[in-house]
Amino acid sequence: MRGVPVGEQESTYDYQRYRQLLSEAVDETSRLRLISLLISEKARDRLEVQRASDRSAMTAETVAKVLGNGRREQNQRG
Repeated sequence: MRGVPVGEQESTYDYQRYRQLLSEAVDETSRLRLISLLISEKARDRLEVQRASDRSAMTAETVAKVLGNGRREQNQRG
């Protein structure tokens, strides 16, 4: 399997890269190497961090929309 060394990886979950590596893992040896890579790169942890960040961003966007609509309604009344 090819790829960028662990120390040079981005801090986000690289879904496309892991999917490609999975498609290349055609035998037990290559699958075990992929599992080892996922463990060493803490892929699950990165995925959780990315999901939490996405949820926070969506929440912030929703709150901003709600607060923005409330201000517009107050301005229209006043």
